[in-house]
Amino acid sequence: MKKTIYITFIILTFLATASISMAQSKIPADFCIESTEMQLFERINELRSNYEKESLQLSVSLSFVAKTHVNDLILNHPDTSICNLSSWSDKGLWTPCCYNSYVPNPDCMWDKPKELTNFTYRGYELVLYFDDKPVADSVIGLFNETKEALDMVLTQGEYKGKKWVSCGVGINEHFVSIWFAQRKDPSSPPGLCNLNDTVEVIRPQQKTTNSGFYIIFGSYSTQEEAKTALRELKKDSFNEAGIFSKNGKSRVYIQRFNSLKEAMLAKDQLPAKYSEAWILKE
Repeated sequence: MKKTIYITFIILTFLATASISMAQSKIPADFCIESTEMQLFERINELRSNYEKESLQLSVSLSFVAKTHVNDLILNHPDTSICNLSSWSDKGLWTPCCYNSYVPNPDCMWDKPKELTNFTYRGYELVLYFDDKPVADSVIGLFNETKEALDMVLTQGEYKGKKWVSCGVGINEHFVSIWFAQRKDPSSPPGLCNLNDTVEVIRPQQKTTNSGFYIIFGSYSTQEEAKTALRELKKDSFNEAGIFSKNGKSRVYIQRFNSLKEAMLAKDQLPAKYSEAWILKE
């Protein structure tokens, strides 16, 4: 699966000119996020929890910016051979820009959330492209295999000095936009577009003898699908592989470890065909 990642610093200033203030638009009263977006947000918090990072607030402002950006990318294609995924078209109520390393235009990037919402704190955007429709598992799997992206999500490496507090997510057929900020969004978080949608949220429960760090091969809606995947793992001599069910999902794991360090080391040694496996703390 082809994947492209662009990580863009989006620094928002506190001072706004009159022209920018006039350009600010209110978030529609009926704005909501899809269950797939909520699932990814919850999985980001789950991943951060595995690394003992604090949970993030779901921001309606950052989610609106993220959703606006992925829709612009898929409808208007501002990304070209020169302009990367951080670019914006001239088809909306924002300043268009071709973001590239040859002629950088940071002001255009810095002002996007200010142009679209009243959220005036600093923010950082992670933009992803997938050939197939993105799902939470594939996004988290990409984080786990891409140090630059994982460092950003976990505020480690070059992001060690940051402390994320809020987050916004936007997903469509091919694009994922995730925004982080170091300040809380004063507005109420967005609701689900379909209240009948069910969102899998994994939270720590009381410890059992099976607690630990699992290398997850996949998550399935039925036991039959999980058993089929498990048989494939057994054929590859993963004799410790197994299945555990939670919140209506059956997860197939390759191995279980008592420490995160052991799990990460084992994951790094897996064959390339298991590159999208991810670690779950249970």
